[in-house]
Amino acid sequence: MKAKRKNSLKDVVAAWWRRAWVRKTVWTLTALILLFIITFNILVGTRDVSALDRAAPQPTVIIDQNGEVASRISASKTEAVGMKEIPTHMVQAVVAIEDHRFYSHSGVDYWGSLRAAVTNLKAGHTVQGGSTLTQQLAKNVFLTHERTYKRKIKEVLLAKKIERSYTKDEIMEMYLNTIYFGEGAWGLKKAARTYFGKEPEDLTVGESALLAGMIQAPSALSPFKNFNKAMTRRDVVLSKMVTEGFIDEKTAQKAKETDIVLEGQESDDYKGRYPSYVDAIIQEAIDRYGLTEKEVLSGGLRIYTELDPRMQQAAEKVYARDDLFPQGKGDTLVQSGSVLVDPRTGGIRALVGGRGEHVFRGFNRATQLKRQPGSTMKPISVYAPALIQGYDLNARLVDRPISFGNYAPKNQSQQYLGEVTMYEAVIDSLNVPAVWLLDQIGVDKGYRYAKTSGIALTDDDRQLALALGGLQEGVSPLQMAQAYSAFANNGIVVDAHAIRRVETVDGEVLGKWYKKSVRVSQPVVAQQITYMLRGVVQEGTGRKAQIPGRPTAGKTGTTQLPDGRDGAKDNWFVGYTPELVGAVWIGYDKTDANHYLTTSSGSTAAPVFRELMTGALRGRPVKEFDLSSVKWKTPPKIDRTPPEEERKEKDEGKEEDRERGKLGDQLKKEWEKRKEKIENELKKKRKEWEEKWNEWKN
Repeated sequence: MKAKRKNSLKDVVAAWWRRAWVRKTVWTLTALILLFIITFNILVGTRDVSALDRAAPQPTVIIDQNGEVASRISASKTEAVGMKEIPTHMVQAVVAIEDHRFYSHSGVDYWGSLRAAVTNLKAGHTVQGGSTLTQQLAKNVFLTHERTYKRKIKEVLLAKKIERSYTKDEIMEMYLNTIYFGEGAWGLKKAARTYFGKEPEDLTVGESALLAGMIQAPSALSPFKNFNKAMTRRDVVLSKMVTEGFIDEKTAQKAKETDIVLEGQESDDYKGRYPSYVDAIIQEAIDRYGLTEKEVLSGGLRIYTELDPRMQQAAEKVYARDDLFPQGKGDTLVQSGSVLVDPRTGGIRALVGGRGEHVFRGFNRATQLKRQPGSTMKPISVYAPALIQGYDLNARLVDRPISFGNYAPKNQSQQYLGEVTMYEAVIDSLNVPAVWLLDQIGVDKGYRYAKTSGIALTDDDRQLALALGGLQEGVSPLQMAQAYSAFANNGIVVDAHAIRRVETVDGEVLGKWYKKSVRVSQPVVAQQITYMLRGVVQEGTGRKAQIPGRPTAGKTGTTQLPDGRDGAKDNWFVGYTPELVGAVWIGYDKTDANHYLTTSSGSTAAPVFRELMTGALRGRPVKEFDLSSVKWKTPPKIDRTPPEEERKEKDEGKEEDRERGKLGDQLKKEWEKRKEKIENELKKKRKEWEEKWNEWKN
């Protein structure tokens, strides 16, 4: 029976093979497979991977607005580490979590890729990656991080060539010397020093597992920023090492129980000039032009910027002066961020992201801050939209305690005048008139104007608190400077930016800024706002912002503590001259019961603004505001001088008071005289009584 079945199978195969189309199909498929293999190997063979022998990243050059080199940034300041200096458990940790078949595949893990594809299809999105360590090395050194099939094919070809050209240990060594570990640390040696202040050969099992776990998302898993997430990821790596048989359960448990002590050195990858501005450039290149941090730091790019080096140097000098800023509590520094923008071009001329020691790619308060802007929001959300709707500077606004449903704004001074002109409401930063006016014109009008000006708003911001800067998420100094640039530029907002264009070392343009202008109001509205904000500086809450010898306009802003206590969370000043807009924020990074401001914006942010602008504009011609469309020659204010009869009554009352005062003085003098006489008589009587008493005793 078995022989019969065997013969039958042969007969079936033979019968099929006698058919011409079957033979053609088989030979065609075989030829195609052979052709694919030959072609694939030819393509692999033509790949040039010699750059791995000199894989040091190239510095990126920052060029200022004058075409001069302003700074250089690079990720190549790390020292290479040899395999002999790398602990075995470090290699094992990386293999376990990143590529457990590293020592068995030939550059591409086909089964791993297939498994990852199936998992991702089931999940409906990418949850697993199929790239091997060799593929990651190829991508990091030779390719960009764009997600295309073309890039993936190149990655596979390069990985195959690398495997044919180098040993596994050599590949591992190159991988660990080029991978990014976060906090500006490129390569294992810099990472060990950055996080633990030690050499790679001294890393413990737990420390190695922590570093290996960070490779997946170095910024999100940095123990300096997200310690708990980093520790959770470390434990995952240790469990993987047990699964792969690299360590036993006892060793893994001991590593989990051992404290991780971060004793690293501060990692500022460049000690060059203008670190805050350079940080902003890196972030803008990533956000606007789709570049990766690695490409910016290591791609040898040429980044042409709007930086004015003289203004930047002046700003940094201001921030080096502790006397301009409030005294912090204990060791906690009162922080600040500021930015200077050209209103005509939108170019960021200078910025400072914080006080104290600079941290590479740290939090930039000039561009990344999100805080409520307080009263600096009033010209944007209330007064400009109201002027657009036909209101004028002499419009009478309500100024008395009033409720709008559950919302009852109050003036900071707790004093009310009944009614005020718009001009008076602006210069004295009165809250109730601003909210009342926004209610009159409609919240949507203020909401749309603010959003068009570049203020990031949510749907929850569509309420009356918008008048006083009560936002759900908040704003940055850069956003406020951009919005105010419309007032200095006749109602036109130009997109604020630091980068003009980005080029490769060969001159290929990777990204270019195109001027985007939006008219938010007619010139007359911008000039009317400028007239009022000039009044704020001349006679209102912003007197200390006055730039000597230059016309200045601007607005103060203070946000109160959420629990209603005396004190402030934020101090702001946003202002401008005809050629430059500046925004300043001052406050604690974290406000709590012990860390809050006891100052007003007029006494802190305004002087900082004045010093920034004075230094930035020193030596430049003085320009005047164009107020040709403003009809008011003197500020429109309500005449609160009492009527003639009332003034006479007051004068008569004052005269009576003076007469009463004179009479009182006379009576006082008479009493002093009589008092002295009475005292003398009493002394005399006392002496007589003492004499009689002595006689009686004797």
